[in-house]
Amino acid sequence: MLIRAFSQHDLAPLTELTIETFRPFYEDSFRPLMGEVIFTVQHGNWRDDYRKQVTELHAPERHAYVAVAETEDGIAGYVAWSVVPADRKGCVTVLAVSAKHRRHHVGTALCEHAFEEMRTRGAEVVEIGTGGDQFHAPARALYEELGCISLPAAVYFRQL
Repeated sequence: MLIRAFSQHDLAPLTELTIETFRPFYEDSFRPLMGEVIFTVQHGNWRDDYRKQVTELHAPERHAYVAVAETEDGIAGYVAWSVVPADRKGCVTVLAVSAKHRRHHVGTALCEHAFEEMRTRGAEVVEIGTGGDQFHAPARALYEELGCISLPAAVYFRQL
């Protein structure tokens, strides 16, 4: 596996990978849990939201970067992160691994790559977040394996 910097030709495949990765969360987890009204208000345009977000992830002028994991059969995943040098802090924005490449340490390699890049840019702390639902259980396990400390949080929604 090769981990390399983002290039503009990655935009379409990374957008598709992001939508493919998070579709089960939005459609199979969040929508049934919250119901149509809350789903529609909160994440009704989630595909379009990702189409916009992915175009903005790699912006070195804003200290935001993307690295892509490639195997012989194509893109296996990617990680997006940013750094606030003055605060000595980094943040992983998105980690997405294709279903075919999960459980093959792609996520681990991408996170470690991002962490090292953040260190070289002056970060001493990294923030990485995920959901507390079943869909996000593998991400929580990965982050804990990487030595991250979980901060319990609760987010509530209610239809008015």
